[in-house]
Amino acid sequence: MASKPSIKSANVASPGELGDSKAAPRICFSARLLRPKATVKAVSWTFLILPKVASAKLPSRSMTSVEGTFNDLPFQATLKPDGQGGHWLKVDRKMREAAGAQAGDVVTLEIAPVSVEPEPRVPADLRQAFAAAPPVARKAWSDITTIARRDWIHWIVSAKQAETRARRIRTACDMLAKGKRRPCCFDRSGMYAKSLSCPIADDT
Repeated sequence: MASKPSIKSANVASPGELGDSKAAPRICFSARLLRPKATVKAVSWTFLILPKVASAKLPSRSMTSVEGTFNDLPFQATLKPDGQGGHWLKVDRKMREAAGAQAGDVVTLEIAPVSVEPEPRVPADLRQAFAAAPPVARKAWSDITTIARRDWIHWIVSAKQAETRARRIRTACDMLAKGKRRPCCFDRSGMYAKSLSCPIADDT
């Protein structure tokens, strides 16, 4: 029987690209694969909400990168906070089909935190802002940790309005230029500011 391909952040990856989390205890659980509530734009991705007991075993209530298996399919992804002390996982169509699953199925996962956090993808509008920002801001961005860069990006993309997002990008460039290494007063778990949540499931 042919082995299933590996998935890294919903993209095909070779097993060697996955971090070494063998030392971390594995977290095993099952969850139902949900379809997000319909919006104006059709989507092909699905998601699942981690059981509270599984989330409680993770090292942080904020974004946490993990690796393991999804219906025996090797994968690596970053779990997002649901704003209630837990986490949820976005599953794109490629990953879902490779795992032989569909919305409504109960899938089985075995995960562990990665030993080295993957570098976050910088949004295009933030890259453009850095290109025009003072060199000191770009140097500060390079000097901070991967997790700090992820927090800045998370703070920016969590904005609900385009105007708020643009303002946060300007603020980020300014704060980095002034030596600030983290976004000020950002609730990374979403529990207190009520700014983060998992998608609403389509119950039809």
